Amino acid sequence: MKSQYNKTITACFVGYIVQAIVNNFTPLLFLFFQKCYHIPISQITLLVTFNFGIQLLVDFLSVRFIDKIGYRISMIIAHVLAAAGLFLLTVLPEILPVSFIGILIAVMIYAVGGGLLDCLLYTSDAADEARSVD
Repeated sequence: MKSQYNKTITACFVGYIVQAIVNNFTPLLFLFFQKCYHIPISQITLLVTFNFGIQLLVDFLSVRFIDKIGYRISMIIAHVLAAAGLFLLTVLPEILPVSFIGILIAVMIYAVGGGLLDCLLYTSDAADEARSVD
């Protein structure tokens, strides 16, 4: 039981790190996007709004299906989507004719992963707190 609990805690810590990367990595690249892809600042600021909008939508919708498919598979899906979105952030702007669309698609994919992580991590924190009160 102790080993399983430690794995869960480790998974949560990794989830927090992934969520921090998802939310903070793209803003670090704003000047790069503006300089290399000639994207205006108005479109660049839309990326942050789009990211958090998708995450809020996923938070709202995921409440219905996380219990049905399970926490473990949901956590795996969240990490896969976050990693895929970050990978696509490096590939899509170079492949697509409009770089901004590639960045927007990548942001959408990792925002879904970030939204799932948000829901899953805070749910597990609440469960841990409830167990410690008992």
